[in-house]
Order: sequence, then structure tokens, then C-alpha cells
Amino acid sequence: MKIAILEDDLAQAAQMVQAVEKMGYGCTHYSSGKELMTALRDPEMFNLLILDWELPEITGKDVLTWVRSNIGYSLPVLFLTSRTSEEDLIEAIEAGADDYIAKPYTTQALRVRILSLLRRANPADVDNTVIEVGPYHIDTQMRSVRLHNEVVALAPKEFDLAVLFFRNMGRLFSRDALSASIWNREIPATSRTLDTHLSNVRQKLQIRPENGLRIVSSYALGYRLEMVTEPAGSDTPAQPRQTNSPDQT
Repeated sequence: MKIAILEDDLAQAAQMVQAVEKMGYGCTHYSSGKELMTALRDPEMFNLLILDWELPEITGKDVLTWVRSNIGYSLPVLFLTSRTSEEDLIEAIEAGADDYIAKPYTTQALRVRILSLLRRANPADVDNTVIEVGPYHIDTQMRSVRLHNEVVALAPKEFDLAVLFFRNMGRLFSRDALSASIWNREIPATSRTLDTHLSNVRQKLQIRPENGLRIVSSYALGYRLEMVTEPAGSDTPAQPRQTNSPDQT
């Protein structure tokens, strides 16, 4: 895996390069949009782009627009921005960003976003029969959930929602994306179906900071499941562990 970073702040770029290389990925830093666009003449050179929005001359958004027009949507793009208004974030997603992270951000948050986008782009490389995140244990084959080793009963669609979020930790899902993934249809904005199921998942699974997770929501942007703690004395986040079920062949 190789990741390109577009960032004109050299100190921030060095921190990002260090975080990416610590994850075991190759990383190339570019200070200007023009340099990155030249490198992207070979569309298979990178597996993920991390673009800062605010750049002189050619902005990150300009590069994003060029990528979507010339390469398409197969290349994941993570957008970095100090603009945190809902209108700006909607603009970034509509321009073609797969996800965004607002400045200032933590190394943990950056790692989670990177892992989520790479898993999404390379699903064949992910074995996700069993998902373990902190005190949560989800067996997708048995359709069972345990929290602190206690069974939690979820309705079928609630379970599907939980699996979708836990498999894609840190990924932003729009309401339309959730509706299509879980119900295979569009759910009208006036319907409370999605909101009710999300509320049930949050309450039944006790998704809260005490258990290391939270669901961040914005009606216009969507929803994401995030980690809010990391093990004491470690700078490496507790990423979801996904393994085969013992009786799977």
C-alpha cells in the first residue's frame, strides 16, 4: 500500500508521514497540488490520497476535482480541512471526498480514517467473520453480539447496522448510504425508521465513551462510529480485530 499526502505545512506533513509509515505503508509527501497531479499521471501509483484543502495556487479541492474527472472514484481520498462548518463539509463530500478529518486532529483519528478507507477500497483483503473492538465481540456468522462477554439481543436490522459500523470504524455514512446498505431502498427523510434503529443500536450496545466508542451524527452529513479512547501507555489505537470463526472452513 502506498499513500500520497498533499500538505504545505512541513511540520504537519512530517507528523502524517511518520504516522503512515508506522502503520507499515509507503508514503510520499507533496507540497504543491501541481506536483501531485503530475505524479498521478500514473493512476496506479497510490492506493489512497490525503489532501489538505487550504493550499496556495492549486488547492486540495482543485486536485480532488481533477482526480474525480481524470481517474474516477476508485482511488480513495481523505480530505483535511480547518473548515468545520456543515456547509463546507458538505461541499467537500459533494466534490468527491470519501471522508474528511477536521484540523486539529489526533494521530489516532488519522489512523482510523486511513484504515477504514483502505478496507473499503480493498474488501477482498479483509477477513471479517469475527469483529472485536474493545469490550465488543461480534460474530457475523452466528449473528451474535457480546458486550463485556454478555450477550446483547439485537433485531435483525439493528444487527446489520451494528456490523456495518463496526466493520467500517471511522467511516462516514450518509442516510442514503445506510438506507441502501441495510434496507436496499431509499428511506424518506420524513420516516423515523433509520433514526429509531440507530437509537436502538446506540442504547442496546451502550455505545458511549465509557466503552470507548461514540456515534457522531449530523443530519445533513450522516453518521460515523468513532473510538474515543486508546490503551494507556500506548500511542497505537485499539483497531478492530477481524478473524475467522473457529468452525469456518
